[in-house]
Amino acid sequence: MPHIEIISASVREGRNSHRVALFFKNYLEQNQLASSNILDLKEYNFPLFEERLHLQKWPLKKALGFSEKIKEADGVIVVTPEYNGGYPASLKNAIDLLYREWHRKPIAISTVSDGVFGGTQVITSLQFSLWKIRAWVVPAMFPVPKVFDLFDENGNPSDPEDINKRAKAFINELLWCIEANKRMSN
Repeated sequence: MPHIEIISASVREGRNSHRVALFFKNYLEQNQLASSNILDLKEYNFPLFEERLHLQKWPLKKALGFSEKIKEADGVIVVTPEYNGGYPASLKNAIDLLYREWHRKPIAISTVSDGVFGGTQVITSLQFSLWKIRAWVVPAMFPVPKVFDLFDENGNPSDPEDINKRAKAFINELLWCIEANKRMSN
């Protein structure tokens, strides 16, 4: 069974995108598709980026642990809110901290907003940052508009049939890329 790390990118109080991270963890495990873990950037609370992890003289233990989790993961789901048309500094900070760990790593993006566009303005800039560090960005996206209407604080969907249908297509694309990556790596 593959292992997928889920990055919950928001660090602010009252964050809503974390609801979607919780949903994906539950979805993967309940459907026995993959083991998963949430890498909550709020809990990591990394200092502002000053150098890539592998070049730091005295790296933080939590940064080394984060690096190891990304390196060992078969794939990653990034759940990010949209802030003024961009993704949060906490996510850019975590992406820039690592380099080799992202190489050819299948990464699926879920964007979240309170509005009707579901954070889709974030996708292009986030894809570009991930492409620049040679990550494999999965073509399927999972935008979540009006997150309050679609998920409760525990990640439970208000319309499970619709959300699970969308999640199935999104996760299947990530799992396909994980399998293709394993075959190409051997």
